[in-house]
Amino acid sequence: MNAVPKAAAPKSDEPIVRIRGLKKSFGEHIVLNGIDFDVAPSQVVVVIGPSGSGKSTFLRCCNGLEQPEGGTVDICGHRLVDHGVMLKERPLNALRTEVGMVFQSFNLFPHLSVLDNITLGPRKLRGASKDEAAAAAMALLEKVGLAQKAHAMPASLSGGQKQRVAIARSLAMRPRVMLFDEPTSALDPELVGEVLQVMKMLAGDGMTMVVVTHEMGFAKEVADVVVVMDGGAIVEAGPPQTIFSAPTQPRTRAFLQAVLSRA
Repeated sequence: MNAVPKAAAPKSDEPIVRIRGLKKSFGEHIVLNGIDFDVAPSQVVVVIGPSGSGKSTFLRCCNGLEQPEGGTVDICGHRLVDHGVMLKERPLNALRTEVGMVFQSFNLFPHLSVLDNITLGPRKLRGASKDEAAAAAMALLEKVGLAQKAHAMPASLSGGQKQRVAIARSLAMRPRVMLFDEPTSALDPELVGEVLQVMKMLAGDGMTMVVVTHEMGFAKEVADVVVVMDGGAIVEAGPPQTIFSAPTQPRTRAFLQAVLSRA
C-alpha cells in the first residue's frame, strides 16, 4: 500500500467538476452562499475549515444527496443541478456510478460479507457477472491490504478496516471522481494512518478526489489545491504550500493557528 508518485494528469481544458453559484439553506440558516468551484481531472482538492462551515453539505450537493436552492453543478460531463433543479432519479442514479462517495460512517451492509458488500453494486448496477465482480473485488481488496478479509463479516473488522472496505466498494463501481466526507473522523487515532495511506495511493494513481478532512498533514502532503471554507463561502484556495505557509486571509490564518496548535 505504498504511495506512488502521482500519474500525470490527462491534458484537458474542461474541469471534471464545475460548480457555479451553489446555494443551500436549512430553513433560515444559509449553509452555502454562492460557491464557485472547479476540479480538474486527476486533481486532489482538499477542503478544510471550521465545523459548520458548509464543507459536508457542499460535498453532498456534488453527488445529489442534497438539493440546493440555486446554482449549477456539472460533474463527469453531466448537468447534475441546473439553476437549483436536480436531475431526475434515473439519470441521477446513472451519474452516481461515476461519482464514488465515502462517508464518516462506513455504511457497510452488516448481513453481507466483505466480498458481497463490494460485489453488490457492480452486479446490480453495472450488470457484472458474479465471477467478474468477485475477481475485481479481490483485486481491490488486495489493493487496500484486506484480501484476507474477503469472507469476513463487517462486525469482525476494526474501524479502519471497515473504512478501507468502504473505499474498495466505491472503487468497484469504477468511478471517475471520488468524494470523501471526513473519512477518518470516526476512527480511533491509531487507525487513521491506514485509511490515509490508501487515499494517498489513490492520489498517486491519478484518481480525481475531493476530500473534506481535518487531517492537515494529509492536505499538506497530497493536495494539489487546498480550499478553505467558512460561513458557507470559500475564503481562500491555493496550493498547500501557500495556504499553510503564507495564507492571505485573516480567517485562514486564525483557523490554521487554532487547528495546528492542537496537533
